[in-house]
Amino acid sequence: LPRVRLRPEYPHLPGDKKVDRSVVTETGAGGIGCSKFYEAYGIKGQTGGLMAAWCPHMVCLGFHCIPKGEGRNDVFSALFTHWEELPKMVIYDFACALAHYCMLREPKFFRNTRFLIDGFHAKGHTRCSRCCFISSYKKDSALCSVNSSAAECGNRGLLKIRRPLSYMSQRRAIVYVHTYLSVWNRERRIAMAKEKAKAAAPAASPASSPAS
Repeated sequence: LPRVRLRPEYPHLPGDKKVDRSVVTETGAGGIGCSKFYEAYGIKGQTGGLMAAWCPHMVCLGFHCIPKGEGRNDVFSALFTHWEELPKMVIYDFACALAHYCMLREPKFFRNTRFLIDGFHAKGHTRCSRCCFISSYKKDSALCSVNSSAAECGNRGLLKIRRPLSYMSQRRAIVYVHTYLSVWNRERRIAMAKEKAKAAAPAASPASSPAS
């Protein structure tokens, strides 16, 4: 997705744009309002990894290189600067803390967006309200059919190139990831087109038995 606007600065919010991964503590909610730990990705001499945005059909909408460690600002900045109009749902591992972060900065822009945690990651959010869990909306027809594990499946696909990326410079790694995801998206679209054509094809009528 192309950039449609720049991320503003919020001088009246202390610690704005600060990476907030490390403030989560074992005994409390820390600075992000959630007791679950952010997973550690940092390896000496390497960046903090990649953050990719996926649609429910496992098509990658874009990716971002994380310098040190993933924080709420990475997701907020990606959404605010690259979406002209936000989707009605954002599914993220730490949606409980992301919602507060986004609404504190751009309430008008995010006013119609619901932030939810997918079923796979909800287990670790022992102190968070269940209203953040997508599993709590099973009876909602707009949510029950959403593939909330699309990002998890897509990220597993990115693991295939994790080792070669560790031997590349950042410039080459970005080109490599872009090429890999372009091929990935093309294969996903071809598979979706085949599934759609198969579903639209009329069912074959059973062969008639010969008259006795």
